[in-house]
Amino acid sequence: MKKHAKMNTLAALLPLLIMLGLAAGCHKKTVEITPDLASSDEALYRMGEAEMKKDTEKAILYLRQIMDSFPKSFYAQRAKILIADAYFRKGDESNMILAAAEYREFIRTYPYSPSAAYSQYQIAMTFYKKILKPGRDQSKTTQALAEFKKVITDFPASDQAKEAQEKIKDCEERLAAHSAEIAIGYNKRRAYRASISRLSEIMTSYPDYSRLDEIYYYLGDCHFMMRQYDQAVPFFTKVITDYPSRPLAKPATQRLAETEKLKAAAKDNKDKKDKKS
Repeated sequence: MKKHAKMNTLAALLPLLIMLGLAAGCHKKTVEITPDLASSDEALYRMGEAEMKKDTEKAILYLRQIMDSFPKSFYAQRAKILIADAYFRKGDESNMILAAAEYREFIRTYPYSPSAAYSQYQIAMTFYKKILKPGRDQSKTTQALAEFKKVITDFPASDQAKEAQEKIKDCEERLAAHSAEIAIGYNKRRAYRASISRLSEIMTSYPDYSRLDEIYYYLGDCHFMMRQYDQAVPFFTKVITDYPSRPLAKPATQRLAETEKLKAAAKDNKDKKDKKS
């Protein structure tokens, strides 16, 4: 029975031996897989782990053979993570896609593994590593945010949940900064209604944004420029009282004083008209 099992294992390893043989032919290397190595998931794992530092592609062949020949093995789980991490370390766009696919498959195959939370966190990191600066496409930020939230939802007690929470704050900060840049741009182009819409969305969606003083100031400014003085006052006041040391506190103070003068002038004009009538 043992002899028959070894023959089956060797037959399963035949594609691996052919591929490694081709690789050896190209690079003038020899690869020897003994029957003992072929029948041991741990030995194959150690071989793949050792090769990972020298030849990633060859290492992946060893590791994939573990998953094919020993799918329920503890080392099959470790091999899957090692493969995903290898793609992740390469860091370019195509390898990040491969890494995310490997991590997702790990979660589907081993949903109760202690490494499932790590895999979900790493999926988020494949997007996070490719985030662009505010002002440029933020689709990676949005994707990373969604995946980090899944870490907290699916694995709330994990160590990765704490790390994910910090990354969520950073993603939200980036998205808020991106929207703020657009909103302020609208303000400068005198598209005040569009600016107010964007600024209001930031205020409600990202209450922890570090530059809320900007949001309040430009909301006040938009209303001021539209001559909606009563609506402008609370925003300028908010900047002055909550962020007195920020650079926008001074212009907010000036705007507030100007607003009060314009409101008083408007009231005087109204009173004069009322008297005439």
